[in-house]
Amino acid sequence: MSDPEWKLKEGAELNIDDVAKIACALKSLSAYTTLACAEEESPEDLEIIVDEGLDAINNLFDN
Repeated sequence: MSDPEWKLKEGAELNIDDVAKIACALKSLSAYTTLACAEEESPEDLEIIVDEGLDAINNLFDN
């Protein structure tokens, strides 16, 4: 299986703020998954961080 070619959207610039949001979202998603498996309720603050990271990914990369 070959790796997908990741391409930035035209005009998009990869900046440290977006990279930080993506990293925090991935870390939070891991914690969120662990907590979700243990409890029914999901912490709202983690959901916000994950959503910000996903938005940063969507702003940067073409799918």
